[in-house]
Amino acid sequence: MVVVLAGACSATEVAEAPAPTSDTASATSGTTEGAAPVETFLGSVDEFYEVPDPLASGAPGDLIRVQPVTTTDATTTVRIMYHSRDALDRDRAVTGMLTYPNAPAPDGGWPVVSLANGTVGMASACALSRRGQAAPTFGVEGVGVVTDYIVLGPVGEIHPYLSKPSEGHSVIDAVRAAANVEGSGAGQQWLAVGHSQGGHGALSAMELGEVYAPELDLLGTVALAPAALFDRSYGGIDAFVSRIVGAMGFYGAAAEHPEIVPGDYVGPEAAAAAGVIETGCVDDIIEAFLPIPADTFYTNDPFTTEPARSILLANDVGSVAVDSPLLLVSGTADERVVVQRVRDLDALLCEAGQVTEYLELEGANHGNEYALAATQITAWLAGRLAGEPAPDTCP
Repeated sequence: MVVVLAGACSATEVAEAPAPTSDTASATSGTTEGAAPVETFLGSVDEFYEVPDPLASGAPGDLIRVQPVTTTDATTTVRIMYHSRDALDRDRAVTGMLTYPNAPAPDGGWPVVSLANGTVGMASACALSRRGQAAPTFGVEGVGVVTDYIVLGPVGEIHPYLSKPSEGHSVIDAVRAAANVEGSGAGQQWLAVGHSQGGHGALSAMELGEVYAPELDLLGTVALAPAALFDRSYGGIDAFVSRIVGAMGFYGAAAEHPEIVPGDYVGPEAAAAAGVIETGCVDDIIEAFLPIPADTFYTNDPFTTEPARSILLANDVGSVAVDSPLLLVSGTADERVVVQRVRDLDALLCEAGQVTEYLELEGANHGNEYALAATQITAWLAGRLAGEPAPDTCP
């Protein structure tokens, strides 16, 4: 399996919010009736990621706390913590960023663009929301929200990397959370966008959303170079990337599924290096795992040995068709998610009956696919909001 190994983060890269003075709390409107009051968080950025203990129960999308970040003439950006459900249907705290217009919302509310992040790591220090950047909308006039995924932000927990339920629910519940932020004007129409791990997250949300969040109206999904087809290998650099990402997926699954015991699968060198997952981000993980020889990395390959095999393969995407359309993007020079992997995913989606437009970018690599597809993505999203028939390149 293959995804992007870029975008490492560290605590030194974190952008602080405007300096607060205290951690006073106040109730805000919009959350589920009977839920715990929402905390307007005025502490530091680091303190924001310390989940209340005990965590009061909440419905998926209910807010836990909101921290002001920036306000311009046009938009307001806040950091959010909200409830979601993991693969074992447990209530979990999720963090992210939300940006909304300061203008009155149209009838029915603003459309919401929910962005699924690419690979950054598995520990709290890696969470992109720590940087305080506004959430993008890819040309859509509306609300943008970016999830860190389940427990990637909270201190002391390990992100279940490439877990289909945990990623998909996080992306969906970010839309619910957006509507619960006072003044956001977020409605129930939404669009999912993601690249690499985020492509997997966006596809997971697409496949799970009709059952998990029937009240929301998914207009379309954009997935660029998504992680998929975990049971296949494409040679070349795929072998090296697969080893690193496979290890991240394995340890993430072990954090979520207690029946997976790492010592039953990994060799001594990999076991000794695994501590980096709890402290470092993606570049640190690469540096720790890459020198370990492939033939000693595992004593039992988790992709062929139960119970890990069934759990890991159940996180794959591409075999489910839904009513909303998909834009699938790949680059012919992508060295992380090779183009043939995405071509095969496209064929699988078409076979399932998913309305899919496949866009292949000649010469594009994993680092510039977003930029080179920006015009097409903006136009495709605009078409979904306008109610135009979705393009379908399936045979």
